[in-house]
Amino acid sequence: MACTESKLTIDGRGRGGGEDLKEKQQFDYSQRAQWLRAAVLGANDGLVSTASMMVGVGAVKTDVKSMVLTGFAGLVAGACSMAIGEFVSVHSQVDVELAQMARERASSGGAAAGDEGGRSDLPVPAQAAAASAMAFSVGAAVPLLAAGFIGSYRLRLGVVSAAATAALVAFGVAGAVLGGVPAGRSAARVVAGGWLAMAVTFGLMKAVGGFAGL
Repeated sequence: MACTESKLTIDGRGRGGGEDLKEKQQFDYSQRAQWLRAAVLGANDGLVSTASMMVGVGAVKTDVKSMVLTGFAGLVAGACSMAIGEFVSVHSQVDVELAQMARERASSGGAAAGDEGGRSDLPVPAQAAAASAMAFSVGAAVPLLAAGFIGSYRLRLGVVSAAATAALVAFGVAGAVLGGVPAGRSAARVVAGGWLAMAVTFGLMKAVGGFAGL
């Protein structure tokens, strides 16, 4: 009888452990969607826009100073733009949610159970703005660091393109792993989009430079 009870206890623990393991394995990746989108898109935007600007200027200017100054200006302007845009967007979202909570409170006759908890769950505009600016700056720093120490014009363009490609692959894979989606497809999309942006910018600047005699 004691052996039977011990067996039942062990089996029960085994089933409980299996259920716990199953629960740990099950994860709702949609919970990560909001912050993941902001982080990956911010870094990707910083990388693609700055690299495209540097490559575009490199199509008409061969000196390293022009390329680096263009990239740095793009980093500062882009980070400020991302921060302001995110701040305004999140503030608008918070205003809408607070207004909805006020309407629900009024319709329920002033009973606002759980409102304080809802307020604490609202996003903070300043934090969102800082995170967006930081993510953009991280992405924009990649082509800047790649170009800053290379004097040869052709080698500089090649290194910027190669560094941008490697970072795009890394961002694509990181986003796929964190989001629980196939890494190859995600990385291919990110790289293709980045290369398209750089190629279009380079081609247009080359055409404009030739037409304007730059």
